Amino acid sequence: MKRVFILKGLDCPNCSAKIEKEVGELDGVTSSTVNLMNQTLTVQAGTSVAASLLDTVTTIVHSHEPDVEVSEKQLEATAPVKKDEKAAVYNDEDKKRTIRLAVSAVVYAIGMALTVFAKLPTLAELAFLIVAYVILGWDVVWQAVKNITRGQVFDEHFLMSVSTIGAFAIGEYPEAVAVMLFYQVGEFFQSLAVKRSRKSISDLMDICPDSATVKRNGVLQVVSPESVAVGEIIVVKPGEKIPLDGIVVDGESMLDTKALTGESVPRSIRKGDEALSGCINQSGLLTLKVTKSFGESTVSKITDLVENASARKAPTENFITTFARYYTPVVVGMAAVLAIIPPLVLGGGWSEWLRRGFVFLIVSCPCALVISIPLTFFGGIGAASKRGVLVKGSNYLEALNKVSVVVFDKTGTLTKGVFEVANIIPAAGYQKEQVLEYAAQAESYSNHPIAKSILATYGKPIDQKQFSGFEEISGRGISVMVQGKKVLAGNSKLMESEKIAYAACDAAGTKFYVAADGSYVGCILIADEVKPDSKCAIAELKKIGVEKTVMLTGDDERIGKSVADELGLDAYYAQLLPDQKVEKLEMLDKQKRQGSKLAFVGDGINDAPVLARADVGIAMGGLGSDAAIEAADVVLMTDEPSKLVEAIDVAKATKRIVMQNIVIALGIKSVFLVLGALGMAGMWEAVFGDVGVTIIAVLNAMRILKK
Repeated sequence: MKRVFILKGLDCPNCSAKIEKEVGELDGVTSSTVNLMNQTLTVQAGTSVAASLLDTVTTIVHSHEPDVEVSEKQLEATAPVKKDEKAAVYNDEDKKRTIRLAVSAVVYAIGMALTVFAKLPTLAELAFLIVAYVILGWDVVWQAVKNITRGQVFDEHFLMSVSTIGAFAIGEYPEAVAVMLFYQVGEFFQSLAVKRSRKSISDLMDICPDSATVKRNGVLQVVSPESVAVGEIIVVKPGEKIPLDGIVVDGESMLDTKALTGESVPRSIRKGDEALSGCINQSGLLTLKVTKSFGESTVSKITDLVENASARKAPTENFITTFARYYTPVVVGMAAVLAIIPPLVLGGGWSEWLRRGFVFLIVSCPCALVISIPLTFFGGIGAASKRGVLVKGSNYLEALNKVSVVVFDKTGTLTKGVFEVANIIPAAGYQKEQVLEYAAQAESYSNHPIAKSILATYGKPIDQKQFSGFEEISGRGISVMVQGKKVLAGNSKLMESEKIAYAACDAAGTKFYVAADGSYVGCILIADEVKPDSKCAIAELKKIGVEKTVMLTGDDERIGKSVADELGLDAYYAQLLPDQKVEKLEMLDKQKRQGSKLAFVGDGINDAPVLARADVGIAMGGLGSDAAIEAADVVLMTDEPSKLVEAIDVAKATKRIVMQNIVIALGIKSVFLVLGALGMAGMWEAVFGDVGVTIIAVLNAMRILKK
């Protein structure tokens, strides 16, 4: 993953070199480059550090150049990772760490054995323990020193370094080494747990194909998907993943879309259909004409969205970060008071009170919260994506917990949006064929579902060269000149605004009125069908705590009432223009319960203003829709409203685990802090109070992956 940061005001070559070096030494960063001319810092890093890079880069930069302004310039789409490049849960670095831990443990054991059985003098015992400590803890101490020079004093490296070196100072030699040994062992297993969790997310989103078979000069070549241009022809064999978005030019097959939509039922595809990257071709050989470059393809955008969602932190994450920033210095101060004040007041006993202070320091480390909370949210995002729900950030995942009002668009959200001409009602002196012809001519430029249904019913070719003066009147309809005649086609508001005397239709359905040269021609009745799971979705939303469900539609009152009654909605507002939908949303927003959130569910294309205005904008049926992915905070990758119920269910499960970890971490630590202050807990108990609690919290966080 590549990130580019703007370093406004950076002009010192020495500082830029230091910044580049220090950023490059961060865990997970594979390369970093400072460009002084453009004042940019380019960082290539793994997903695990992506979310914290901005804060980390800012801290490093300001340690050298306090006046430099740091901001993120761009976040490029993630390129596919080759199978042989993927990080394993247990890699070579972990093997080296295992050997190091084993060697240090053996040296420690030999020293203790010789002391017990050979009765070695104190200096000999100390020599073995110092060697074991250096092998174990040199990196922790060195990292603490580096962090102090950067202004990052109060972290786990500082706490462990001070407490263990302090233990040596008061003669607690075996305990000092034991604390560092168990700390490193705990960190090692914690690291494996975190990597296992992240790997499960990575495997889940492993939908980027490694190669594409492209036809060039009549020859099939296997190349990288990034090298295939728009318009080229690619071939996808049975069992292969589709590498790039394209249109089928030959063949038919069944596609497994589970990686994109979470749906287990394959869908059929044939000549002329759109095929999306990331789907698996199950049966026939497909020949596709590429319509999007790899960086713009569905698979790249979805992978990038999921992997980078952790960059948008939830309020709970921000709270924990802020809490740790103030909590750690406070407990360090309390440890210092515990170690110094009692001996001064009581007179003597320095060794015992210093020991208690060091125990207090070890237990106080907040890494259980700092690690497990972001990991839980990241896992929640992965669990949602497995169900075909893309959440753009953990802040939106947390916001879903507080949704009390859900506002729906009607067409394409609660209804299928597949319109059909149900009836044609001509005015006196006109035939049905004339009404349909005028309507088809007016709608020939439009891609709206209603236009498509009219054109499909008309079924004849249309010569657009005969038309002029085409004008789309927002929220009303179309005006166009056809062979000298001004044709109007749209809703009743269009007829009224143009002062056309028309016969209002009372039938339920979408009414499409047509006029020519100022005379009313007739009405076309368009029917739309409610989705099978819409009613169930509304009922389930109320079961899980949503207090109010509302529908906004541009259709007339009769249609709005009919759909609202059928689905059991609490309220509906009909005959709304796009700007009026925003007004209604703002009204509903003011009426909601204080502290709760309002979500709007729309198609992500026509409802962009409302999606942007809602607390949580949710795009329905976003499969392959660029507009949906751009406009919404949450994208439901299928056309099923019930996916919203699943999204909220995952959000609530994530929040439960987060709260459990907060209670576990703070509860256990509080107990051990008190025991340490009272002298009832030693160094070994302190290690459990820190590392043990962290491992418990991380393992608990991993449960969300099975949701």
